[in-house]
Amino acid sequence: GDTSLLPAGEDACAHCGVGPGTVRLLEAGSRAGGRVCSHPFASGLVELGAHWIHGPSEGNPVFCLASHYGLLGPGAAEEENQRVEAGGHPLLPCVTYGSSGKVLSPELVSSTRALFAKLLGSAQAFLHAEELPAAGVGQYLRAEIARLAPAWDGDEDSKQLRLAILSACLKLECCISGTHSMDLVALGSFGEYTSLPGLDCTFPGGYSSLPDHMLAALPEGTVLLNKPVKTIRWQGSFHEEGDVARVFPVQVECEDGDSFLADHVIVTVPLGFLKEHHQDFFQPPLPERKAEAIRRLGFGTNNKIFLEFEQPFWEPKQQLLEVVWEDDSPLAEPSTDLKANWFKKLIGFVVLQPPEQLGHVLCGFIAGKESEYMETLSDAEVLHTMTSVLRKLTGNPHLPAPQSMLRSRWHSAPYTRGSYSYVAVGSSGDDIDALAEPLPEDASDPRPLQLLFAGEATHRTFYSTTHGALLSGWREADRLNRLQR
Repeated sequence: GDTSLLPAGEDACAHCGVGPGTVRLLEAGSRAGGRVCSHPFASGLVELGAHWIHGPSEGNPVFCLASHYGLLGPGAAEEENQRVEAGGHPLLPCVTYGSSGKVLSPELVSSTRALFAKLLGSAQAFLHAEELPAAGVGQYLRAEIARLAPAWDGDEDSKQLRLAILSACLKLECCISGTHSMDLVALGSFGEYTSLPGLDCTFPGGYSSLPDHMLAALPEGTVLLNKPVKTIRWQGSFHEEGDVARVFPVQVECEDGDSFLADHVIVTVPLGFLKEHHQDFFQPPLPERKAEAIRRLGFGTNNKIFLEFEQPFWEPKQQLLEVVWEDDSPLAEPSTDLKANWFKKLIGFVVLQPPEQLGHVLCGFIAGKESEYMETLSDAEVLHTMTSVLRKLTGNPHLPAPQSMLRSRWHSAPYTRGSYSYVAVGSSGDDIDALAEPLPEDASDPRPLQLLFAGEATHRTFYSTTHGALLSGWREADRLNRLQR
């Protein structure tokens, strides 16, 4: 959950909350699941947070768990689908609209995207390189585009269109990395993120069906909702009133005044929350090495805008409507006028499936500062802007407005403050490992593993994913189990 913690009694099984000790899971909000959040919209459910299982194959624990619970559709477990190499990019049949109101040439779009994929692959190859041509992925990609562009075939208009498509590719990569700009993503660590094979799939009953099934196995009273934590005091000597014999090293204080004593706490708060609150959240403060890792690692915003239509304006076979602003170029300075241009960061819309159950719903994706600016606008302003954008893209000034709208606001969420982590310029995978290290640091301390750290930002190769989050929780539970043994 968003600020969930797992204070465990001395002999507890942290995996499942059974055993002689007591396990409590403290959740800041009114529901469990954190950045997994299925929400009613149109005629069904949409995902405000995690959307796909990225890489649904045997190496993905989320896929395995979802399969075990019977939560996936009939095609998700097919061996052929598990062998697909999607590289973290959902493979959907698409149409690409230009800002002039015309559909762009599929051949030009396809060849340009293939060029970008090749450049992206070369950026990943700098892992462990002794010298780097640039600090950030964005700077490297733009330098390569500037080097290649003079040799492109065609007139100036076709070259400009190719640059505009590459600019759209960079915006999509910002959504995937959860960053404002690829210039902020460290080139030297970019290849460390590991993509699993498998054709990305969704949950027919909503992504939240997974944490719901996991929580249903816990003893009643284990999960306490609406319990935001104010302070975690560690390296102390705390005892229950009237029982001075039993001393606990950790005290967890909640905002409502309740407190819990514990031998061990697994902290799973998002990195965005830690960035803003770690100085006061932990007493004594975290060691400088861990605090530095929190400061250096990146944590950005990727939001969704859902639009419901009475009738679709797209073809039945189209599942992705891509957007290219034809005057864009990765070689030009990006606009800083968020009020005038925030919507240009939108990468396009996924057609949500299946329409016969959900209705005709588009899901737009937008990342970065523009995404955060969108959160400050009213629903009416966002709906008006989306209607104008779609009329411009389709060349149809009379396109009916969406009949309803819903959007995520992950940057404004007080216990999240963004969407997910990335390795920023100035940081490395070593910072992820530093964030994951338990405290106290002294291995000879007679009261070890007082604070343990889990969550997607603590998994070195699967950061930003639900399977990274799940594996990190299992990692820390196993760490506690080894201590008990």
